Amino acid sequence: MRVLPPVPSQGLLMSDSGAGIVEAKRDMRTSALARRGAARARHGAAVPEAAMAIRLAAAGLLGTSDVVAAWLAIGEEIDAMAVLAGIGRGDEPVGLPTMVAKGQPLVFRLWRPGEPLAERMWGIREPLPEAREAEPDVLLVPLLAFDGHCRRLGYGGGFYDRTLGRLRKVKQICAIGLAFDEVEVDSVPCAAYDEPLDHVLTPTRLLTRPLG
Repeated sequence: MRVLPPVPSQGLLMSDSGAGIVEAKRDMRTSALARRGAARARHGAAVPEAAMAIRLAAAGLLGTSDVVAAWLAIGEEIDAMAVLAGIGRGDEPVGLPTMVAKGQPLVFRLWRPGEPLAERMWGIREPLPEAREAEPDVLLVPLLAFDGHCRRLGYGGGFYDRTLGRLRKVKQICAIGLAFDEVEVDSVPCAAYDEPLDHVLTPTRLLTRPLG
């Protein structure tokens, strides 16, 4: 597993005005959702994930002993589980995110395909509370938009930013965003609390966060 050092926030902040950043992110989410829907309709149900699996396998970012975290796709999202299946890890335990409370980092619980799930808000499915917790080494992360600095636009809850911030304080991790090429933007508006990704994987390429 290759892990990049933390990136300083200086030079990456759009503004120190919280209201301005929130508004810019809101506008970008609306556009990104439309672009993602159009991309899924254009590419079909499985072609992007198959191409991404090939690139992920070639990159060598997942060690055989690494605990991998992913998510269960909703709607037009990239299907992270299909990507893992494409590299031969579809039957292995994967850490799925569970929401503890608003404003708190995510907790990951191990799950295998076919095991029971509980449905939470927004149609999100989670492992049952008795499933074993695990600290991931590699996180496959959902997103709505990204830029060339591997900055990520999420859904607005801040769960992954808090989670990445916590994990990076206690261990080496590798965070890989999965996305359609069509949702790349020139610059994702970000604040001091926004955590960059180490890589962004699309059907056509693997981006690595620039150093410095």
